[in-house]
Amino acid sequence: MNPLIELRNVGKTFANGTQALAGMSLAIAEGEFVSLLGPSGCGKSTVLRMIAGLAVPSEGSISKHTSDSGNAAAGIGFVFQEPTLMPWAPVFDNVFLPLKLQGVSLADARPRIAEALALVGLEKFARSYPRELSGGMKMRVSIARALITRPRLLLMDEPFAALDEITRGKLNDDLLGLWSTHGLTIVFVTHSVYESVYLSSRVVVMASRPGRVVADEAVAAPYPRNEEYRLSPEYAAACRRVSHALHGATAPAQS
Repeated sequence: MNPLIELRNVGKTFANGTQALAGMSLAIAEGEFVSLLGPSGCGKSTVLRMIAGLAVPSEGSISKHTSDSGNAAAGIGFVFQEPTLMPWAPVFDNVFLPLKLQGVSLADARPRIAEALALVGLEKFARSYPRELSGGMKMRVSIARALITRPRLLLMDEPFAALDEITRGKLNDDLLGLWSTHGLTIVFVTHSVYESVYLSSRVVVMASRPGRVVADEAVAAPYPRNEEYRLSPEYAAACRRVSHALHGATAPAQS
């Protein structure tokens, strides 16, 4: 059975000569929650952008099997670090945007928008503007907008990094609920060992530039996970193991 996403010896060199990735190989199966963890500048976001088709590898290949229709991009949702909402438009219109760009009529989109807002707990805020929302609520809108096309694969680039710990923890729990309920596959970029271990079925640790995989740690704890897991010896042990791998990720590439 083919993986949902497979990177084979992917390299990326930018026009200025910066080598962001070298020999990056990674396979992600359907239904996994995989976190990419590594130092700043190791190419985590570049990997997401290439999976999404927003950038192309300089070498190697990426295989995507994300849509029964044959259009891989149609099966992908992307949540950026910033919510990137249209400030002049209410929540309803921000969530409607991907469907509008696909040519879906407003009448057909209404029930899907209501469903997406209900998934993130914002059904009462459809007519609110971004300026009226908290940081966590804005990110929920961004997640709803990514889910409106009903993707199989959700790519998330440090979506909770700017939020306070309480809000971040709540959104972590909500995200796990969405993942398990809707059978999503999630690739999640984070700088936090603790967040990666709490969320993921696998934590992929990337080395400093040029980025490549230096550790692939399975997190065996069952789902659903909650505050009890955060306080458990198993969670602490997994965090230590991933933290140790992360410390080793700053070693220079071997020639």
